[in-house]
Amino acid sequence: MDSINEWIDSEVKSNDVVLFMKGTPSFPQCGFSGQVVQILDYLGVEYKGVNVLTSDELRQGIKAYSEWPTIPQLYVKGEFVGGCDIVREMFQANELKGFFEENGVSTSQAAAANG
Repeated sequence: MDSINEWIDSEVKSNDVVLFMKGTPSFPQCGFSGQVVQILDYLGVEYKGVNVLTSDELRQGIKAYSEWPTIPQLYVKGEFVGGCDIVREMFQANELKGFFEENGVSTSQAAAANG
């Protein structure tokens, strides 16, 4: 389990925004992952999607890493933000765009249209 934990830690720390999800950004394989992808794409945030369905070790490892029982999981600048409910609530409260900008992550609705 240590090697998967190190790999997750490396991904979280070497990418500004990482979404551990079921499926891929272009083909989410669960509704909750799909909702977070839609929100991130709408805001025009560049992020790395990691498909936890590729490995049971990864799927269990990310839950242990974050001490959070569900997927998707969003990380910004190495910090765990939350799952679908938290991301959706932040978006609906108009807090998510500001949160990204406060953390030095650019957002651009125009980028989503080009994406």
